Amino acid sequence: MESILEIREGCVTPAQLLKSLPFTRFLERYKREYLEDLVHRDERYRNEWEHRSAFVKSIRARDFLALLHAGKIAEGDALDRARELASFFDGGFHHFRTRSYSRLVRLQNEVITQEDVTSAVVKGRVTEKARDLSELLLETRRALLDGVGLEEGTRRTPGLNAFPNVTAGEVSGHYFNLPPDYMALSHVPLTIAADIQTGVDYTTPSNKRAKPFYELGHNPFRSETFNAEEWVAVPLTVGAWLIVAYIHKSRGCIEMEPGLLNLFPFANVDEISAGRKPDGIFLFGDPNAADEDLGYWWDAENEVLVGLVPNRDELKYFGYCKKPVLTLHNVLAIRAGDIPLHCGCTRYKMRFDEAGAPYIAEMRVKSDDMGRIRLERGDDAQQRPIFYGTETGAFACLDGFSERAKMQMQGREVGYNRTTGSNARQIVPVSADTEVRAGHQLDVLLYANNFRLKSPSEMTVDVDMSVMDAVAHFRLGERVAAGSTQTFRGARESSYWANPFPLLQDPQGQILHPELHAIFQDSEDRFIKVFDKLSAKGEMLLGVAHSQLMAGAAADNSDADIAAAGFTDRESVEMQGPEHLARDLIVLIKRVALEKRARLGDDAKSLSVTVAIVGDSRTGKSETAEKMEGVLDLTLV
Repeated sequence: MESILEIREGCVTPAQLLKSLPFTRFLERYKREYLEDLVHRDERYRNEWEHRSAFVKSIRARDFLALLHAGKIAEGDALDRARELASFFDGGFHHFRTRSYSRLVRLQNEVITQEDVTSAVVKGRVTEKARDLSELLLETRRALLDGVGLEEGTRRTPGLNAFPNVTAGEVSGHYFNLPPDYMALSHVPLTIAADIQTGVDYTTPSNKRAKPFYELGHNPFRSETFNAEEWVAVPLTVGAWLIVAYIHKSRGCIEMEPGLLNLFPFANVDEISAGRKPDGIFLFGDPNAADEDLGYWWDAENEVLVGLVPNRDELKYFGYCKKPVLTLHNVLAIRAGDIPLHCGCTRYKMRFDEAGAPYIAEMRVKSDDMGRIRLERGDDAQQRPIFYGTETGAFACLDGFSERAKMQMQGREVGYNRTTGSNARQIVPVSADTEVRAGHQLDVLLYANNFRLKSPSEMTVDVDMSVMDAVAHFRLGERVAAGSTQTFRGARESSYWANPFPLLQDPQGQILHPELHAIFQDSEDRFIKVFDKLSAKGEMLLGVAHSQLMAGAAADNSDADIAAAGFTDRESVEMQGPEHLARDLIVLIKRVALEKRARLGDDAKSLSVTVAIVGDSRTGKSETAEKMEGVLDLTLV
């Protein structure tokens, strides 16, 4: 296992840093990587790199401590070696910043044991420790370079930092109420607060999904081979459920940690201290797992859902981290009688001017990719679909975003595979915990069609259909693929209800998960009856939204079709199509706001219109939201 740099010691001076065990471990790792790189240098320069190799092998941590205390060194061989050491340290400093993976960890058990220590206090401590470490590394670097005369002239400080990838506040895993069969997991400390370094792009061995995450016939977790020292644990609140993600510390796996931290809300510390049992357990990168362990299993005896991804290069992609966590959420939701929706959902805060005309005052993202609806009774005893989200972040594919949108992500993003061409992704926060966890009545439910062309004069939103006609679109779940999965770019495919993780039946109608499918069918029947009642009363609209996002890539759209729809070329469709939909959605939302105000009473000063657009990857959910923000010049919060 290629280990990461985990720092648990507290150092406050350069001397303490250079004496510390983490520095020695990092130095040895950096030397090893440096020497491995030298071996592959041009054979014509063997003499040079062999001498360089001898120098690197001779370096010890105490050499830097001696250099720190040496003061000014006179000219000659001593100064030459001192400068070589300082330059080597500087190279290691930049390697730490750009290529290594580091975690600064502080145990915070008092957040559980002491009432006056809150999660907010721990979060403040975590951020302060990350800043202190960065400043200490900068101070040490400057001192060593200055001592050998390499820090003269202009000092280049702005923009230079050495924050660890993740700074974590942890509590003992023994505080967690795990079932007896999973007690091996209790030896992994739980992360309850974190400060992550943003603006980083990680390169992972894979950049697309090719294998399904389906139900298993056995429990993939094996306590006898589980080594707690090799894992980190992040408890997440995903919808109504507590799901704990265990991530292997090896490179290629641990890079998923900052992505998860930027995507899902942390679990509530009070729930952990109160002894809440986890609803789901997810292990990513298990080195002892077999290929057939990829998937999830319902442990009926312990009433916990267990998911696992083995340690394989083809599975080391953030999609294999995000999607399984959401699959656990969706299985739990279906079992609870809710319907998971693979969708983007936004709550539009509507206000009215003096003439009674509606306008969109705010856009509140409730879901970028996945949520759920559950039936709840109002004061009038009528059941209504209430929407709840899952993620506070978005796993955004950069292909379809404008340069303006990409600039707005800067400073908040965790990136993956920017240099690999297609399917470069960034995880960026788009919502608040409170908005995602709060339930709001769903007013409009649309299926996202990403391939059918619409002329500039046509409406891209069709809600003039019956509930059952609309449901037929959800069941068929047609889209044109972007090539980020096993389906090649431009090909049309179908996924039942836009693949609510897990896919419940294949395009031929074969049932894939009989027990879940039966529960889902019962729930669908209940929801359709409610949809019918609300639609008849004018309280809810169902239909199809045409984003045209992949219409330019669709294999069965000819160049003549593209031109007839008003596009100059195929490439322009991806940007202009979602904007067309965004403008039509604004018209629809204002119409719904007026109708809703009339039902509530014309004196309503403001109200919400909640719209969910269902669709699988690259159907235009996120891209349309971004275009709406641009059209309205609002900021997604």
